Amino acid sequence: MRPVVPYVTAALLFGLGVYGVLRRRNAVLVLMAVELMLNAVNLILVTADATVRAALPHAGQVFALFVIVLAAAEIGVGLAIVLQLYRLRASVAVDEVPLTEPPTEGLAQATVSTTTGEVKP
Repeated sequence: MRPVVPYVTAALLFGLGVYGVLRRRNAVLVLMAVELMLNAVNLILVTADATVRAALPHAGQVFALFVIVLAAAEIGVGLAIVLQLYRLRASVAVDEVPLTEPPTEGLAQATVSTTTGEVKP
């Protein structure tokens, strides 16, 4: 097997993923682009394991398995963040998320008295 073809394919997949992360405005599509980059890394790890004889046998495949587990956890946390963003903003557009101030729409603001400790709405 010629290792050039999988390496070039992985580079193209990774480039598409980077373009998707930098260009997309929808949070779900950004997560899909990150998954594309992780799959490109998996392709490189498995190809390197098949072509290069290292001291540890099947090390690339083991690392690829760890990347798959990491990707599953990332999707779980990422989708939870996207769902919360949609509940608060009714949009999943990444450009509309303010990074400097917390959202106050629809949230009850409570004040706590410093002397008595009671909560006042």
